[in-house]
Amino acid sequence: MELEKILYEKFSYTQFRKGQKEIIQSILNEKDTLALLPTGTGKSLCYQLPGYLMKGMVLIISPLLSLMQDQVEQMKIRGEKRVVAINSFLTREERRSVLQNVHKYKFIYISPELIQNDFIFKKIKSVPVSLLVIDEAHCISQWGYDFRPDYLELGRIRRELGNPVTLALTATAREDVQNDIKKFLHMENAEEYINSVDRPNIALQVIKVRDYQTKKQHLFELVKQLTGPGILYFSSKKLANEVAKELNERSLGPAAAYHSGIDQEMRILLQQQFLYDELKIMCATSAFGMGVNKENVRYIIHFHPPINLESYLQEIGRAGRDGEKSIAVMLYADDDIFLQQQLLESEYPSDIQIDHFSRIQRLKNFLNNIDGNVPEKTAVPEGYTEVQWRLLWKFYINSKDENDFKRKLRSFIDERLAIKKVKLQEITDWIEYEGCRRERLLMSFQETKRERHDNCCDNCGLDLSCYQQANALKKQVLPINWRHRLAELFSIEMEI
Repeated sequence: MELEKILYEKFSYTQFRKGQKEIIQSILNEKDTLALLPTGTGKSLCYQLPGYLMKGMVLIISPLLSLMQDQVEQMKIRGEKRVVAINSFLTREERRSVLQNVHKYKFIYISPELIQNDFIFKKIKSVPVSLLVIDEAHCISQWGYDFRPDYLELGRIRRELGNPVTLALTATAREDVQNDIKKFLHMENAEEYINSVDRPNIALQVIKVRDYQTKKQHLFELVKQLTGPGILYFSSKKLANEVAKELNERSLGPAAAYHSGIDQEMRILLQQQFLYDELKIMCATSAFGMGVNKENVRYIIHFHPPINLESYLQEIGRAGRDGEKSIAVMLYADDDIFLQQQLLESEYPSDIQIDHFSRIQRLKNFLNNIDGNVPEKTAVPEGYTEVQWRLLWKFYINSKDENDFKRKLRSFIDERLAIKKVKLQEITDWIEYEGCRRERLLMSFQETKRERHDNCCDNCGLDLSCYQQANALKKQVLPINWRHRLAELFSIEMEI
């Protein structure tokens, strides 16, 4: 079997990226596989290509709606019609049609929550699944930075599907998380392909500032100097909107804002504009970047630091996918840590929200005279985020009574906050570190720095001119040797 031939026919690539071919061979040899590939190294190809060579369906469990949609759109652009994402973006009629014709699809994307729907699972189970893909597999571990309880059900789902060959994919997972992935998915003899999280072509820089206004001044100066395209990351949707507007007013764009407050059609439009260089700058929250396969992003700027090193690696990994020099700059003020602590605590339901939820369910039970049945889950109401609402329901339906529900949920929240605060302190320590930033980053993931980099980090020394627009223009326009040029012109005239 000539994998390179299929790679070219299906994906128009002439060679594999590091690690891809080995993972694909493992899957085709019917081995369960755990693969850690850094952001931007082509994880999706590792299951899409073998999918074409396997008889049954490829079922991909993905936690993000936007990521599913991006992958489906990209496959359709390449001409693949047998792909679909079963999610809330489908109308009731579209979902009914997909499930009635589920046997016609080769690739099906679905969330860990929706795969647990009995009706949907029964339909999917009626079709042979040759490959089960767990994307963002770190979500299965309570030690992971983005633990999602619904991932814990995937081991049972896998068993009920007949234990198909399984590929667990993630960009960042430390050893304890890797062990949890194998344990909860029952992958006892899995092949493991653990690649370095290092992206040597991305320089790392931290700029410490006094206050918010100074930080904004630095941001606009950086955008003016650096060669684009670029992504600016914010923790605030409002600030992303404001900065995008101001960049356009200052003629530093074209720029746009991208976050969860924007409807799906507009998100897809903005992604396409950015992909085709109609937008130079994307002002985004962490909602942007997953599945957006743009190779020539030259810089990432964090206006606010992420809440952990794993998220930081994911976000800076969206630069330099073409292997060319790129830079990741973090702007940091001392009070940023307090904002991040507030974000951590707001992610989970508060005591007031938990009590309010309990009262609602108690009232529903009374009014509907429900005898031991769980009230029907409704759409996310105002005042709750999707994550908060999902957690409330997850613990509610798995508790004996109201007191058991509150006790279990509050215990879970306390445990998760403790873990996340440790991770927040870890990235704060990295920001304050005075030695090699790359070396410290790799140490956090049980790696050692293997080689010296010319443009490593601000503590090791950076030649910033490599990333600035004036220097890029000089590289593009070669200096003219006028003596040779005039000789060429005269020789042409004489020949005429």
